[in-house]
Amino acid sequence: MALRILDSIAARNEGVILLLGRLAIGWLYLPSGFGKLTGIHGPGLEGFGKYLTGKGVPGPGIAWAVVAACIEFFGSAAIILGIQTRVAAALMVVFTIVAAFLGHPFWATAADQYQAQYINFFKNVAIAGGLLYVFVRGAGPISVDRR
Repeated sequence: MALRILDSIAARNEGVILLLGRLAIGWLYLPSGFGKLTGIHGPGLEGFGKYLTGKGVPGPGIAWAVVAACIEFFGSAAIILGIQTRVAAALMVVFTIVAAFLGHPFWATAADQYQAQYINFFKNVAIAGGLLYVFVRGAGPISVDRR
């Protein structure tokens, strides 16, 4: 009985629920990407590039910073709006997994940082899982993709 009710709610409200999911997952990244691109409430591209270089990313850190910040900002905006949603979600999955490995290497941290890094690493893995759902399901009926 309860499962039928939940199925009915999901089916009747599919468009709104997919929109809310896109808004939630996209909004997670939008301010951070904006901060990287503009330096407003964020490290800016130069600071982010230095961070990436310090993490051992090969090549010029600033080039990777531009690529990553653009994916983070424009990819999240595309998911929110439902524009080229599958492409944006696929890029965001890669971005999120790379961020997990670069930013939260729990296997190589001091004991006092292990738990926090472990939690944050697997949060990124879970977020990537949500983005995979967006990739497979698409934007839904309330989106630019559907217009």
